[in-house]
Amino acid sequence: MDLSRRDLGKLAVATGAAAAGGIAIARSADAAPTWKATGTAVPALAGFDAQMKTFMQARGITAGQLAVTYKGRLVLARGYSTESTLAVQPTSLFRIASLSKSFTSAAILKLVQDGKLTMTTPVTSILGITPATGLTRDPRWSSITMWRLLQHLGGWDRDVSGDPNFKDATISRTLGVPLELRHADVIKYMAGQKLDFAPGSKAAYSNFGYLLAGRVIEKVSGMSYAAYVQQKLLTPLRIKRMALGWSVAKHTGEMPYSSQYTGRTVLDGSGATVAAPYGTYSMRIQDANGGWIASAPDLVRWAKMFDAPSTVLNATSLSRVWAKPEVGISNGWYYGLGWQVRPTTQGGTGRNTWHTGSLPGSFSLLVRTYNGMSWAALFNRRDDASGKSYGDIDAAMWTAANGVRTWPTNDLFPQYFPA
Repeated sequence: MDLSRRDLGKLAVATGAAAAGGIAIARSADAAPTWKATGTAVPALAGFDAQMKTFMQARGITAGQLAVTYKGRLVLARGYSTESTLAVQPTSLFRIASLSKSFTSAAILKLVQDGKLTMTTPVTSILGITPATGLTRDPRWSSITMWRLLQHLGGWDRDVSGDPNFKDATISRTLGVPLELRHADVIKYMAGQKLDFAPGSKAAYSNFGYLLAGRVIEKVSGMSYAAYVQQKLLTPLRIKRMALGWSVAKHTGEMPYSSQYTGRTVLDGSGATVAAPYGTYSMRIQDANGGWIASAPDLVRWAKMFDAPSTVLNATSLSRVWAKPEVGISNGWYYGLGWQVRPTTQGGTGRNTWHTGSLPGSFSLLVRTYNGMSWAALFNRRDDASGKSYGDIDAAMWTAANGVRTWPTNDLFPQYFPA
């Protein structure tokens, strides 16, 4: 029942967002590793603690976090640190990067569920997609529906034309607008670029598609993207800690981020060299595709919502999350709405669903299994001098899960999400 390590490695690349050009290796040394764990230790689940310790110490990761559920119960919530001065709690906040996409997809589905939108609505009928003076919009934009935006079928291939969510300097120079960019700048720039393929004819991971989805949510709801997600999705689930992250400043309880790289800031036009997690990309631009901060318990609480219909998403909406796309089924898995999906016949008929998130300074993994387990693992870096793969956390978590002889009967959800 193991998720393919090859798929996770591929997914880590697919969801990872390359920082701006000119990245260089920072010359700073990590402190000698120590080990601290917070939260309630659960002897039956000690294998998860051991895997996290091995994984973090091998890569010099100073902050990590894990939450595990079994049959709908939160059975483990832990914070881990390899630095003596850093206290990581189970409720500490981390950038979750592309795990944000499942929240954006769910927000679109909620609007559809409430009769304010349809999945076949073209994005051009909602947003003003107007190119810069002298440029013409590709006529194929008119066939970019909400389905195609969320299933990465919209027509943009960053392997061909680059990722516009990380082309800040190019967009600023082309449009003659100042840094830090706004969403409207990115959309205006892309409105004047030719699509890389006909919408619906190919699957190619697109952060820009989710940037557009965020603007659709704002236009249709009349609320800010963050306010809509928090009010309509998070509040009913009693998830109160999540917020949109900032590029440099940190929220209360948010972890510091580490990288071996530096680069040019995109937050202003100074061209200053900064640590990669603090200004080589704009968190403001990333909101709907990769901007949320959360704790691991928040994420498994969110994952539980997909187990059964509720007041948040009904049965029709949940079926749409897992629907197969027009194209893009590869090696048995495909991209649903904000989730990777692998159908399985083990134990009957079911599916393993997952997503990774990756930005300079953060790596995240959220998994839901066909047999009632889920876990979220969060880290405050994604690269280090060891060169070891961060996608290996998938196999490590499956090893820990497969080693559990008897699952505990405790439930920590009431502790972390009181009524």
